[in-house]
Amino acid sequence: MESSTEKKLGLMALTGMVVGSMIGAGIFSLPRTFGGATGVIGALIAWVIAGAGMYTLARVFQSLAERKPDLDAGVFAYAKAGFGDYLGFLSAFGYWIGSCIGNVSYWVLIKSTLGAFFPVFGDGNTVIAIAAASVGIWLFHFMILRGVQQAAFINAVVTVAKVIPILLFILILIFAFKLDLFQANLWGAQGLDGPSLFEQVRLTMLVTVFVFLGIEGASVYSRYASQRSHVGIATLIGFVSALFLMVLVTMLPYAAMQQGDIAALRQPSMAGVLSAVVGPWGAVFISVGLLISVLGAYLAWSLICAEVLFAASKNQDMPRAFARENKNGVPATALWLTNIIVQLFVISTYWSNDAFALMLSLTSAMSLIPYLLVAAYGFMLAKRGETYENGVGQNRDLVLAGIAAVYTTFMIFAGGLKFVLLSALLYAPGSALYYWARREQGRKLFTGFELAVFIVAWIGCIAAIVGLVRGWIAI
Repeated sequence: MESSTEKKLGLMALTGMVVGSMIGAGIFSLPRTFGGATGVIGALIAWVIAGAGMYTLARVFQSLAERKPDLDAGVFAYAKAGFGDYLGFLSAFGYWIGSCIGNVSYWVLIKSTLGAFFPVFGDGNTVIAIAAASVGIWLFHFMILRGVQQAAFINAVVTVAKVIPILLFILILIFAFKLDLFQANLWGAQGLDGPSLFEQVRLTMLVTVFVFLGIEGASVYSRYASQRSHVGIATLIGFVSALFLMVLVTMLPYAAMQQGDIAALRQPSMAGVLSAVVGPWGAVFISVGLLISVLGAYLAWSLICAEVLFAASKNQDMPRAFARENKNGVPATALWLTNIIVQLFVISTYWSNDAFALMLSLTSAMSLIPYLLVAAYGFMLAKRGETYENGVGQNRDLVLAGIAAVYTTFMIFAGGLKFVLLSALLYAPGSALYYWARREQGRKLFTGFELAVFIVAWIGCIAAIVGLVRGWIAI
């Protein structure tokens, strides 16, 4: 009993997993990302849409955590329960490979940030930079192998440490607030040559998905929760805290600089904004905060990646090998595969022109499909009235899940056909793992519906390959 108690995570630790997952690289890039697309009004509209959409998704995760406590693998488990083995597998695989790509984007940004101070790192894709990132990947790998609880504790410490520079950034910009600049930036670069307000908002949509990734952190890690009810509470606390910080980081720079100047900043643009307000030390301060933040987020996502593979294997939808744990209770085989994939992608950045932007968008696109399946399952559950005694809360959850499903569907299309096809380029070959698992168990490969999904994935994969070869799809 003692050892099992030690394995449990309390409300603060679970909340730290959510905040630690969400507050990573994205928040430090928000000023330029929004400044290059829109003004104050467009940014407010974008955050209202994203905040409302992600709030409904957070509520779906909370509801499912309470109503389906036996489904303790989060994203993957809900997709499987609602839509069968193959879509459950695709959800687990897509979420896992997307998270791996997101981890690569962290290393790219770390190397690029260091490159501003140490020329040997260049833009983050020099041989020295890749070698340094590789050392970091495996240092984290062996630290996590020593135990999940130790890693969760470090994540909690890092989460506190990285929020401090963000809060200081916000406080300084509140005191430096210039109303005339804020008013001048209200409508953005509209006019004869500028984009419409709708187009301005659309251009910010995919990045809002990226910065919200991790909202399900507590749900994915729910098998370690000391109390099941803490999963939903941690999800909502983490969401509200992160949204508050991200909106302020986006809006306050409009009261410190002209929109055009914000758009011209190099990433991490928070550093450039603070430098313009307080001098060069501001850039150094934010860069240090970014390094802490990104390393903390990388730790949280490494844990989540391994946990998704482990849970899928335990549910017999991934090969048995990924269900193996070491003496510290860490899914070691899953962690090894995760970091091998991350290592290969990091090496590939040597030949990339804009690896960070590509991987940010692809990570968002890969995560939206699992999110959509979760929202659809929540809607299905409420529609059937399953787990609802006397219908209490049924209509509320039906509306919330419906909005979440519409929102995630809209975001998939807002991202563009390019990323749908690139997603298929990963999903289709990844199905080999599903084939391996089914052969191990001697089970039928597909139902009729699942076969149709498999064929569509391969059509998308082939279309993506043709697009890449002929230059229709640029990466």
